[in-house]
Amino acid sequence: MADFEITDGVLNMRILTALEAIVAGVDLSEVEDTDESAQADEYDALRALSPAQMDARFQTIWPQVAGNFTIMIDGTPQTLSLDETLIPEVGDVELLRPSELRLSTQVGANAQTAQIGWAKEYGTLIVRQNGVDAPFTGILINGQMSDEITLTGGSEVTGWDAFWSYIPVGFDHIIPKGLDHILFVLGLFFFSIHMRPLLLQITAFTLAHTVTLALGALGWVSIPGSIVEPLIAGSIVFVAVENIFAKGLSPWRPVVIFMFGLLHGLGFASVLGDFGLPADGFIPALIGFNVGVEIGQLAVIAIAFLAVGLWFGRKEWYRRVIAIPASIAIAIIAAGWFVERVFYLSLMPI
Repeated sequence: MADFEITDGVLNMRILTALEAIVAGVDLSEVEDTDESAQADEYDALRALSPAQMDARFQTIWPQVAGNFTIMIDGTPQTLSLDETLIPEVGDVELLRPSELRLSTQVGANAQTAQIGWAKEYGTLIVRQNGVDAPFTGILINGQMSDEITLTGGSEVTGWDAFWSYIPVGFDHIIPKGLDHILFVLGLFFFSIHMRPLLLQITAFTLAHTVTLALGALGWVSIPGSIVEPLIAGSIVFVAVENIFAKGLSPWRPVVIFMFGLLHGLGFASVLGDFGLPADGFIPALIGFNVGVEIGQLAVIAIAFLAVGLWFGRKEWYRRVIAIPASIAIAIIAAGWFVERVFYLSLMPI
């Protein structure tokens, strides 16, 4: 997240980010969970460093990464100065440690517009303008630059703009980053190729995660990710194992799916909590994010149907040869996640 304002001819910017990811070279545009990156071990080691040690490591690479933080005034690139780094003390090394960078650059007395961005590998960036009327708030994905922002204010995005800009954020959380949610949806798909049971399950899941996504984003419900994430993994195991033994859609399966959907909604809400929602476009952005999630889920089902369902779904051996082995594989992967996440939970201080 980047907040900026102009004071006495100086543009001051505060960026809240995980410095460990930058120093380790983690590509946050490719992974949502740093444990899945090739630099996971180095990233974890950096989170255990004291603020002074972490600051020293970052200072050594700043000359190389400074160009990855971009600001243009009236179309002309500017050089940003690193004024200060504020790094929290070491806490739970399994959790994100957000640090604050304070950057600045001189702007001319007649400067009219600014454009802001950073490198794709640093992930999604929320840009917020302060100190003016009708300030700009925007979300930047995959290294894109912001639109031109009027420095005196008046660049506030509309609710419609917020809605559209958050659809790709929700989609991106499913494809490619949401592997656990992808496996859950595939678990629903492999239960039955027939439309009625699939529709009932998807509807129950969608309604449930929509409720807790909204409650979590509003701050009315908050459960630590260290608890939610193991339960999400457990929900995938349950669905996959039931696929193996169930003979048909039981009356209680949609109810169970609904309960699991509540958990996944809290997981979605934690994503929004990582980079925030625009205050003036909160509801449209929230709806846009949820629409993006739904499009991502439907895309997963469509891909699965085109890959196996269309060709083999009506074969007598489909369940024995495809659905059950796929469900076993999903259960094994999710069981591994469950054990790993419970292990991390057991290490957390009470």
